[in-house]
Amino acid sequence: MYARGRLAGAIMSITLLGGLGAAAPPGAAAAPEPAQNYLVFYKDGGSAAAQRAAEAAGGTVQGRDDKLGYLIVRASDPERIGADPSVIGVTLDRPIGKIADVPAPSGVRSAEHVGAAEHARSAATHVRSAQGGDPLSGRQWDMKMIGATPAGSYAKARGSHKVLVGVIDTGVDGRHPDIAPNFNRALSRNFVVDQPTDDNGKALDGPCEHKGCKDPADVDDDGHGTHVASTIGSPINGIGVSGVAPDVSLVNLRAGTDSGFFFLKPTMDALEYAADVGVVVVNMSFYVDPWTFNCASNPSDTNREQLEQRAILEGMRRAVKYARAHGVTLVSAIGNEGLDLGKVKTDSSSPDFPKGVEKKRSVDNTCLNVPAELDGVISVSSVGPGGRKASYSDYGVEQTDIAAPGGDMFDGGTDLKGTSREILAAAPENVMRAKGLIDAAGKPKTSSVIRDCHHGTCAYYQYMEGTSMAAPHVTGVAALIIGRFGKPGKGGLQMDPAQVERLLYATATPKGCPAPRTYRYGTGESQVCEGPTAKNGFFGHGLVDAARAATAAP
Repeated sequence: MYARGRLAGAIMSITLLGGLGAAAPPGAAAAPEPAQNYLVFYKDGGSAAAQRAAEAAGGTVQGRDDKLGYLIVRASDPERIGADPSVIGVTLDRPIGKIADVPAPSGVRSAEHVGAAEHARSAATHVRSAQGGDPLSGRQWDMKMIGATPAGSYAKARGSHKVLVGVIDTGVDGRHPDIAPNFNRALSRNFVVDQPTDDNGKALDGPCEHKGCKDPADVDDDGHGTHVASTIGSPINGIGVSGVAPDVSLVNLRAGTDSGFFFLKPTMDALEYAADVGVVVVNMSFYVDPWTFNCASNPSDTNREQLEQRAILEGMRRAVKYARAHGVTLVSAIGNEGLDLGKVKTDSSSPDFPKGVEKKRSVDNTCLNVPAELDGVISVSSVGPGGRKASYSDYGVEQTDIAAPGGDMFDGGTDLKGTSREILAAAPENVMRAKGLIDAAGKPKTSSVIRDCHHGTCAYYQYMEGTSMAAPHVTGVAALIIGRFGKPGKGGLQMDPAQVERLLYATATPKGCPAPRTYRYGTGESQVCEGPTAKNGFFGHGLVDAARAATAAP
């Protein structure tokens, strides 16, 4: 998996920022556009000039973020604002939900109703099981591959609750028995509001489960974010699986909607918040919608589309720079299209929001997938249980920084069968029920879901694959490094991201290109690996290694 705009299928149908409206009758003036909120990114020192440009275009400033350098402007003519030399880019502040006061369903517990006794039981079990693996550890070939085992990294380093790990995703089920002991509810935040239907009344995020349509910060209605968090930091507690760094604190920084979209403002908000509260490593298994590749000046795009993409590029660059400057190590999934990101020529999947406006356009190497291709972000490719690069994983000698297990259903270089070639991690019970993957009694209806019960507590786990599953292994190892070498600071332990990155690469197991370099998959697809063993397009600096990171010198 790789969290993106098509996760849930139902997509809003409205007029795109750069889209065409209905044609005006011959000789008639075009109808004025309705006013909407736009993010206006200004050049250094250009705040006042950008505000004047917005007001001259008939807009009004609704808000501002001086840390990242943008205004929130209510306007109907974004192109006129964008023509001012003080402005870098302008993008619609895309809807991330509408408040609709509905009662929470009976039986739904909010964060405030999770009792202290529940946490005490979890903590006690954690202590009892501290010397070994967990019941489903035998299914975690991924942890064995990187040395995250009782005889490996667990014996030397498990992270620390003083290491705050942020998960920017669809949410984290903070009440899952294999998440709760390490879940930092106090710092967790949800930056989006559910929108049940689109403007045409068609399902988007689905019915609201909580008052105001805003899920509590311990809820995941998709399952993607919970799976990611589990791989990073499920505790060794006698239940289910164990994470790479089983003693860290997990902070939910939800920026993805129930329908799977990650728009610019909530993503920037999550990164800025992470930096301000002392989160030291963040996992980003998604790309920022609606463009798969963001081009600053693509002749194939309209002026508005160019303004929008420049805004996304500039906004995310600033958010990444701000986070790194405040001690946040940033890890991203590279993507699941099987593309050499340095040689992409066409993009036919953008824009992916709203539905049905995608177009085929020419792109080049200046067009970037965000955040994976941004400077300061560690980009992770995926391998299967046999060690080969997964066919779905994007790659590129410039883009791939490091590799990690992400699963591969079709990897024939292993005795594992079917879904067991994927990554097993925690899954929210509510999602398993909603997707019909378990029956009324709670019994799994598919081999992709596992139920594990001990001492009266049952929890669910799901097999998934993707670069989304690879990235959290690297995030977990980064957390181990910070747990070993970090110094006391805001929120807990702190460490220079450049030092974390250096140690990640230094402790990775080098992995060269296949011979021949053109690798042919069983589907007949061919992909070419470029670069030396020390840094190549398939595996970057090598396969992440928890055991080596747990014992390496600083």
